[in-house]
Parts: sequence; structure tokens; C-alpha cells
Amino acid sequence: MKNKIIVVIVILLVIFLVSFPFIKINNKEANTLKEINEKEKLEQKLDEKVNEIISNLTLEEKIAQMLIISTNETKMSEKLKSELESVGGIILFSKNITTYDQTLNFINDIKSTAKIPMFISVDEEGGKVQRLTSLKDIKLKSIPSMFYVGKKNNEELSYNVGKLLAERLRALGFNMDFAPVVDVIDSEDNKVIGTRSFSTDESVVSNMAFNLYTGLMDNNVIGVYKHFPGHGYANGDSHLGLPVIDKTKEELLNVDLVPYKEAIEKGLEVIMVAHLSLPKITNDNTPSSLSKEIVTDLLRNELHFNGVVITDGLNMKALTNNYSEKEIYERAINAGVDILLIPVSSKSAIEKIKSSISEGIIDENRINESVKRILKLKYKYLNSEELLPKEILTNSETLNVIDEINN
Repeated sequence: MKNKIIVVIVILLVIFLVSFPFIKINNKEANTLKEINEKEKLEQKLDEKVNEIISNLTLEEKIAQMLIISTNETKMSEKLKSELESVGGIILFSKNITTYDQTLNFINDIKSTAKIPMFISVDEEGGKVQRLTSLKDIKLKSIPSMFYVGKKNNEELSYNVGKLLAERLRALGFNMDFAPVVDVIDSEDNKVIGTRSFSTDESVVSNMAFNLYTGLMDNNVIGVYKHFPGHGYANGDSHLGLPVIDKTKEELLNVDLVPYKEAIEKGLEVIMVAHLSLPKITNDNTPSSLSKEIVTDLLRNELHFNGVVITDGLNMKALTNNYSEKEIYERAINAGVDILLIPVSSKSAIEKIKSSISEGIIDENRINESVKRILKLKYKYLNSEELLPKEILTNSETLNVIDEINN
């Protein structure tokens, strides 16, 4: 009898040991399902909140959410206050940044005008594009160009550069950075993008860029991938004219679009589209920022990007040399763009876009689609913007990251 009991115990023990991995797997699956359900619930709540807000916005207010404006001011004025009314955000340049107190107060005054949280954006990349180094009362140590970060090919270092950028920006009140640059350059001697790029190797660009982007996002600054679909092989500067990219879609997919494809799969939120001509894709010289074939067909439908698309600056000659102000807004919106960066003015843009809607050139549903994406991004990330202390601008950890790039 005793032997029988022992045999039964051994059999039960074997059954338990054999099934234990499956129990663990089932628990893991249950946890995964729980996480998915929680995510879906949060997404549903966000959708409901955003839909309710949109239902209470006027057409003018919806259009205004699609605008990020610029200014020549360094402090709030009545004219700027009028321009800021309901807009989606503002971009600041070196000319707007003089001292710590001035910049902080200016940004706080800008935010105070908003009923809906605003994107307070800047181009802060490192290298030759660092707006914060114009602070006169704080000597910020310059962050080397991303090409030298790419040379290190170190994921932790790239993440820490993103964290450093985010901390500097949050010490002043910024919440969006038009970085990283994910253009794959054709050679180390590239004259247009140059050392703003991480590398000539698309896998290095992809890896370094996403780690930097994650460093930004983890530290509460929204990163923006640019310049879609890839400025690294351009034959000119879009600030001065319309550059041509003489590549087929297959060539783009194999090189320039690799960083985008991989980041989209990992949950990339915002992409800036460039002003580039891609005749082998569009069959004409339509700039990519105004092209439905590029923004909707390629980026949204083929690469499955569901996030926010923003144009590069609409004041660049690649557009203004070839299109009227009204045509630029119409073509960009109909291409599938969500945010118009640096329109002539918010008042002018709102009036011209309203006119295009009344003329049947733009469908109001197209506006609603963009506003929903914009508000979802805002209420996902801009709910609590904690200001970091002034001391973070010059702390020793900053110097360590910069020294690691240089050494």
C-alpha cells in the first residue's frame, strides 16, 4: 500500500513538472492579455475625451489646432496674443531666446493663452542646430553633431543624448523637439544634411535615432522624426529651392525609409515631412509635403503610420517659389498632413483654409481626422508638464555625456 502511495505521488509530481511550463506560459499570456485590455481601455477613454472636445470646437478652432506658428518676439505682446488664439503650438528660434528668465517667462506667458495644451517646439538637435546655446546668461556646453554619436554606435550613449536634450528643454518649458534627424546621408562629405545625420549606414541611423527618440520621450519631450522620406541624397537645400531625389520607391525602402519603418513598428508618434521632389514616385515635381502619393499612399497606407504628420517650415522657398499661400495649405491638407508648420500667420491660414472648405476643395472630415490625431497626442503626453530646475542645464551628468561623445 505504501509503495502504491509513493508511485501515485511520483506520478502526480511528474505531471506537475511537465505542465508547470505551460502554467507559466498561460500566466504570461494572461498578463499580456490584461495589459492589452488595459491599453485598449485607456485608448477608448482617450478617444471619448478627444471626440467630446472636438464636438465643442468651432471650425476656426479646429483649423487653428493644425497650426504651429513662429514669431519675432521675445516677450508677449498684444499682436502675438492675438496670433496665438487657439493655435496648436509655436516654434521658437535663437532670436526668441536671450536669457533663462526671459525664455522661461515667455514660454509660460504663451502657455497661459491656451485653452488646449500647446506644443512649445524647437529645433534642438546638437551640432550646428542648437537654439539653446543662444542663452546669454548660461553657458551651455555644446552637444556634438549626431554624426559623432553615430560613430560611437552606442545605444546607451544615444539614449542619454536624448535624455540630455529633454532635460535642457524641460528646464525652460519646451515639450516638443524637432529631432532626431534620421536622414541617411550619401557620403561623409554630404553638404546639405552633413553631420546632422548619424551615418551613411541606414542600420546605424535607425538604431541611434530610435534610442535618442526614446530618451526624449521617456523624459517627457515629444520627439519628431525628420525629414521624411529622406533628405540625405538631396541635390539641394529646400530652404533655397526644391531639391530632387532621383530614387525609386524600392531604393527608398531599402535605405532612406529603413529608420522610419523600424520606428513605426515600435510606436513612433510624430514625423516631419520634407519639401522634396521625388519624380520617380509622383511622376511630377510635387513636393513630398504636398503629395498624397508620399504622405497618404506611402507613409500612411504602405508604412502603416497612424501618428501625427507635420510639414517642414511652409516659409521655405521649395514651396513659396512655386505655390500661393492658399495652394500650399490646400495641397498639404489634402495630401494627409496634420500640422502646418510656420504658416504666413494664424489668421491668414484660418481664413484661407475656411475658404477652401466652403469651396469644396478641402473636406471638413479631413480637418477632423487631423485634429483628432493632434489632440490624442496632446492629451497623451502634455497632461502634466513638470518644469525641471535651472541647475539641470549645467549639471555634471551633462558634461559626462558630452565627454563620452568627444572621447
